[in-house]
Amino acid sequence: MPTVEAQRVVPVPPEVAFAISQTTGVTRLRWDRFIVEQYHLDGATAAAKGVRTRTRQRFGLTMVSRYVSFRPPTSVGFAMERGPWFFAKMGGGWRFEPLAGDPGHTLATWRYNFGCRPAWLAPLAERIGTVLLQREIERRIDGFAAGCSDPLVLAAVGSAADSEEPPTPAG
Repeated sequence: MPTVEAQRVVPVPPEVAFAISQTTGVTRLRWDRFIVEQYHLDGATAAAKGVRTRTRQRFGLTMVSRYVSFRPPTSVGFAMERGPWFFAKMGGGWRFEPLAGDPGHTLATWRYNFGCRPAWLAPLAERIGTVLLQREIERRIDGFAAGCSDPLVLAAVGSAADSEEPPTPAG
């Protein structure tokens, strides 16, 4: 199964990076240009293991995914339940680690794996998909890195921390 990965160093500690990665609504759209809409399903109001989300990507593709892991402030993982016809399966995870020697910075690592269908087309589709998905993941993590320096995004996360209520997350 093909895997794509992107890493960036961001100028915030892991707990802030994690909180930014889980923002929703207007705050999320400030940094995440990959999506145009994302929300929790089944009455969930916050991310947690087992929570499902629906995401619509900027080209109109939609996916329903489930959090398979949720470990603030270090990592989050998802698996696709329903998505574009050409994905047989897809999953991913985001990891946030303190940068060695610099506790105010975080190494963000985003990794995705996928398989394509139909089986007879998968070898070619997966080669093409790897190139396209890698480009999208690089753009998305660049947006995340910019969000980690955006005063409005930082204020939104800080406001939630100050009130002792976590930001409403979506992965």
